[in-house]
Amino acid sequence: MICGKARRIYNDLKGKQAAERGEIQNSRVWLDNYKKQTGIHSVVRHGEAASSDSTASVDFVKTFALIIAEQIYIPQQVFHCHETGLFWKKMPRRTFIMAEKKRVPGHIPMTNWLNLALCANASCECKVKPLLVYRSENPRAFQSQRVFKGKLQMMWRTKSKAWVTRHFFTEWVNLCFGPAVKKYLTEKNLPMKCLMVLNNDPGHPPGLKEDILDEYRLIKVLYLPPNTTPQTTWKKLWPVSVTKKDFEVFDTPDPDDSKPTAVDDIVSLVKPMGLEVDEADVNDLVEEHQE
Repeated sequence: MICGKARRIYNDLKGKQAAERGEIQNSRVWLDNYKKQTGIHSVVRHGEAASSDSTASVDFVKTFALIIAEQIYIPQQVFHCHETGLFWKKMPRRTFIMAEKKRVPGHIPMTNWLNLALCANASCECKVKPLLVYRSENPRAFQSQRVFKGKLQMMWRTKSKAWVTRHFFTEWVNLCFGPAVKKYLTEKNLPMKCLMVLNNDPGHPPGLKEDILDEYRLIKVLYLPPNTTPQTTWKKLWPVSVTKKDFEVFDTPDPDDSKPTAVDDIVSLVKPMGLEVDEADVNDLVEEHQE
């Protein structure tokens, strides 16, 4: 891109000047020298973390610790909710074509997606039924399989752009979160109070506590400062709440080892369905997801 831009600038200047000049050498050597002179270098772009406010994060950690100490909350009583998009239809870059065809025609990638609001407490013992927002009220698969949305393990709502609105979120708090938390605390014989930590997503009402039903007034709401979500996970926000788990350590797989890998397992599961899938297909999907 830099070489191409330099060539266009050169051609433009060349046309405006009377003196004839030699052709510009847009070679790799030229680009390397140009990068050294200007200090241009390659970096990896990140999402939320790139715009995080580290100072506000540090201050919030102190504020959070003070609230926990003064109001005496334990990990079972503190919950966090966060939205995430799920692209549930993803086409691989590889495909099969007939032998006589040289290339595959272009296609428009599918962008069929939904939005999920997921919530659990700091101890990971209570996972609340998620809120799901999709663009279709009655998907075709639901009609053919006679699926009743009220019996699904999530609260289903419909929006043209699949966004979690403030109205949907308030409904979810009163219909799912409140009853689930109250039942959980009762079963665990814990004090009837809970702290709900929220980030500043547009779907989170700033005055949510005013819309919570009286029977769920045990819920207190605490909002994260803007641009601090990536730097305030449980491990950073409340280290003592993160349970240390012993994971079995696996050695680096030997290329000559005949034991099946995770990719082999996926391929073996898919082939009985009549699909032509190999290891390269699975790796392509993983790479696209990482991008």
